[in-house]
Amino acid sequence: MPELSEHIQGILATLPQKPGCYIMRDPGGVVIYVGKAINLKNRVRSYFQERTDMDRKTRKLVTHIADLEWIVVGSELEALILEMNLIKKHRPHFNVRLKDDKRYPYIKVHLNDPFPKVTVTRIMNKDGSRYFGPYTSVWAVHQTLDLLRKIFPYLTCDREITGLDARPCLYYDIKLCTGPCIGAINQEGYKQLITDLCAFLDGHTDPIVGRLQREMKVASKNLNFERAAVLRDQLNSIERVVEKQKVISGDQSDSDVLALARADGEACVQIFFIRNGKLMGREYFILEGTEEITDNEVIGEFIKQFYSEAATIPDRVLLPNEVEEAQIIQQWLNTKRGGEKMKMFVPKSGSTSDDLVKMATENAVETLQALRSQWEADKNKQTQALSELQSALQLIEPPNRIECYDISNTQGTSSVGSMVVFEQGTPSKGMYRHFNIKTVIGPDDFASMEEVLTRRFKRWQAAQEKQLVGAKLDTSFAVLPDLLMVDGGKGQLGRAVKVLENFGLSERVPLVGLAKQQEELFRPHIEGSIILPRHSQGLYLIQRVRDEAHRFAITAHRKARGKVGIASRLDAIPGVGPKRRRALLEKFGDIESIRQASVEELTKIPGITEDIALALQSGLD
Repeated sequence: MPELSEHIQGILATLPQKPGCYIMRDPGGVVIYVGKAINLKNRVRSYFQERTDMDRKTRKLVTHIADLEWIVVGSELEALILEMNLIKKHRPHFNVRLKDDKRYPYIKVHLNDPFPKVTVTRIMNKDGSRYFGPYTSVWAVHQTLDLLRKIFPYLTCDREITGLDARPCLYYDIKLCTGPCIGAINQEGYKQLITDLCAFLDGHTDPIVGRLQREMKVASKNLNFERAAVLRDQLNSIERVVEKQKVISGDQSDSDVLALARADGEACVQIFFIRNGKLMGREYFILEGTEEITDNEVIGEFIKQFYSEAATIPDRVLLPNEVEEAQIIQQWLNTKRGGEKMKMFVPKSGSTSDDLVKMATENAVETLQALRSQWEADKNKQTQALSELQSALQLIEPPNRIECYDISNTQGTSSVGSMVVFEQGTPSKGMYRHFNIKTVIGPDDFASMEEVLTRRFKRWQAAQEKQLVGAKLDTSFAVLPDLLMVDGGKGQLGRAVKVLENFGLSERVPLVGLAKQQEELFRPHIEGSIILPRHSQGLYLIQRVRDEAHRFAITAHRKARGKVGIASRLDAIPGVGPKRRRALLEKFGDIESIRQASVEELTKIPGITEDIALALQSGLD
């Protein structure tokens, strides 16, 4: 166990014996672990005590802790919710977390509109709409919408619907719209169609089929054969879909069935969505940070992260094994269901529910094996790409660590430089860094690149000095790249050469500039350029690295620019100064969330009175 610094000892001495969350940071200030405890003092101190039962991952975590903070809450449930929010925000390296940090897609039904549309979104808002998901593939979402539109021809155009238009669009003629614009369906009929669509997505098709059959008989009896034919076609479409949905349970309750597969540090959770006894679909999720974590903990962490994003929570969640925090997690899920109780349990051996978990487990194992085969194929491609770059650039060894830099600004304002790192041909996002440009005035990308690289190699120098005295290092800067790329042609390359010469690294760090026009690679002091074969793995890798640097630079720039915009918009609200602005942003994160917050939510922020809350709502509209 490493010797504790005075700073850490001082924090440990002041820990309260209350429920809350703790946040651990590395020497660079990066959040590396978030946890919760019923008793903060006992839990946090346990990390720094020599214990024979401490696993290797926790020992490694402790060696990286340079600072920690804690937040007291009122109950274990509040601690659970805060922990989930902090993990979602910081994605700490030592926590179990869903592998994809992107937002998952949802199907959104705009119920508050007079004639609701159905769209795809990645954000759930409390706006009266209904959401279905999340899905792991946006392709699967659009495939589902294509099917839905054939059965329930919902509106997709932007016309103002009065029912008085002279003629409909082409979609009405090809039976992909019910024609509310010309009054072919009234508002009541259209809303019934949308209600049926939602019930269909919920898996409750029997009431829809029964009602449509009754309507078809009435239409036939009244000699309205055209209407009867439309209803017949709709029924046939629904029945074709229902036939493909496997009936796997006589129980009519809605259930999610969870299963886990693990291999060599990877973990895959498969979910079967069973609605009204029928298998409606399935999704798989890969988790990171699962090394030396028990199956119980992996499933527990998955449940918290998945259902914090899920649009609906079913009556039952069937588990492959017991979850340590089952009681508090179930309490949280009940609150998300508006107090309506659900059950989360491990089925009894030999039961029908147990068979469902076994079936899901088999699928999870097969999914993980297929993904590992794909990853292995990708690894072979990466090895080939690195070998091609070594040959083309005449490097002594394959460039296992590639760093790429890009600059983003708007007319010279909020300029940001990005640093992305690829190791063994894949992105190492934990190594990414951005630099807010400090010394350059105006849109000068060359000078900005020089500043960014100078700061990067100054940090490398500092890391070498820390290494001599045994201090902890920021691994983003402590290692030199095997290949340094700058996004730009000879101009950017020249500034990079100057920086490397200043630090005496010209002979140690291979350098290239990538020009966008012909995807040409330029090397220092060499006439002409290198153009990699059009379909080579080396070119694909270079393009991925460049595109990632560009994406990361733009993201950081937008964030920097947005902060300026947020600050100015909030400062314009009477009664909102720097302190209240900071409190609002810490609580809500952005302008949109503040704008959508209720007066009650806003007045919970210290210093925000009801008058200021009303001013925020009107001033940010």
